Amino acid sequence: MQNESSNLYRLLDTLSVTECRALRKWLASPYHNQRSDLKALFEVYETARKKNKPVPDKAVLSEQLFPGEPYDDHRVRMSMSLLLKQVESFLLYEMTQNDTLEIEIKKLTLYRSRNFPDYFHRQMSKVRYQYQAQPYRHPQWHWQGFEIEQENYLLQATERRTASLNVQATVNSLDLAYLALKLRQTCAALSHQAVFNADYDFGLLPTVLAAIEGKDWSNIPAFAVYYHCYLTLSQSDDLGHFQRFKAVLLTHAHDFPPAEMRDLYLLAINVCIQRYNHGDRTYLEAEMELYQRGLAEKILFMGGYITRFTYRNVVSLGLTLQQFDETELFVETYKDQMEPRHRDANYAFNLARLKYERGAYPEALTLLQQSDYKDLLLNLAAKALLLKIYYETDEDTALDSLLDAMSNFVRRKKELGYHRDNYLNLCKFVKKIRTIRVGDKTALAALKKEVEDTPALAYKDWLLGKLGEL
Repeated sequence: MQNESSNLYRLLDTLSVTECRALRKWLASPYHNQRSDLKALFEVYETARKKNKPVPDKAVLSEQLFPGEPYDDHRVRMSMSLLLKQVESFLLYEMTQNDTLEIEIKKLTLYRSRNFPDYFHRQMSKVRYQYQAQPYRHPQWHWQGFEIEQENYLLQATERRTASLNVQATVNSLDLAYLALKLRQTCAALSHQAVFNADYDFGLLPTVLAAIEGKDWSNIPAFAVYYHCYLTLSQSDDLGHFQRFKAVLLTHAHDFPPAEMRDLYLLAINVCIQRYNHGDRTYLEAEMELYQRGLAEKILFMGGYITRFTYRNVVSLGLTLQQFDETELFVETYKDQMEPRHRDANYAFNLARLKYERGAYPEALTLLQQSDYKDLLLNLAAKALLLKIYYETDEDTALDSLLDAMSNFVRRKKELGYHRDNYLNLCKFVKKIRTIRVGDKTALAALKKEVEDTPALAYKDWLLGKLGEL
């Protein structure tokens, strides 16, 4: 129980105001909780959160939970552990209440296991209707179809020992569920493999693909989308596979839950980004179309907002396509639809990027100087943009000072990981560029090759562009 307080408070921090009210009622119910110390501990936490203060240490907590009794560290930690279990149980209950079909399927299990066949059959009619009325046709929907057939089979097996059972329907629904879920997980693994250079054993995938390719399931959304997603991820240099994937994705945008459709859009977008990183610009227009559709239909929203990463990626894409007017409209339109805590800094930075690309260096400089970039990577990106402005405007003294300060800043930040080398090399090569004498083609060619051969280097294209101007 060493991390009781950390785990408990982190989980409580995720609760909304409505959830906190519901949890208070949960803890007040003797069916769920009969310990007064757990109710008291939750109230201590709530009071601290409302006042934006830390929760008292365990010695103070002990007096509040067990007034007049001697301090017992183990007892306080036990209260934290038990409250954590209560919060987990409450959240799991809340999750199940949101899946009404799954609850109705569980009622089938209830009536079957308690030998109420009449109630079971009435419930089965209700469940089958609700199942077909579901708005989504994702892999999980097929799994629920199997659960329904399985319940029907288990009841029939006890009622009709000599009659035919729904064996074929159960087998068919299980096949559909497994194949759809296997395809979805394979797509997730392929996406992860591309980013992290991992190598996975995909098990029965060849058999699964053979089974799918032997059927005409193009009218089933889960197979139409994930099969073409698989082909796109496994053969990302084939534009035809990507175009078919994008087409079925747009066609079936409303056949999947919002979170799953968002993941599918991001998979398609990441394919475009990877192709561009390999020097292929043919996917850029399709990437912009996916972003525009995903934003217009709020597919790319999370919790009512777009992330700062989506905001920045759309700006990057617009600048790459040199769609400056459209990008400025996006920056202004979606500013207030970005996560509030990241809004001001990311708005200022991305507007500064646009000003820089348009050559409005003084305006870009003003925007960079008026915002506080607390996010480490955003801070570095802002410094890099400032570096480029000083270089373009021949502010040699300011550039020298920034290069030294930036190098020292990066060296101190051990948590940067691979970004550390990217930015240190950027500073190193900017300094080298400025030492090359005009007309020294040998030194210029050598430096260009060194830049090209350096894998960990931020803004490599910009550096090569500056070398090309010398």
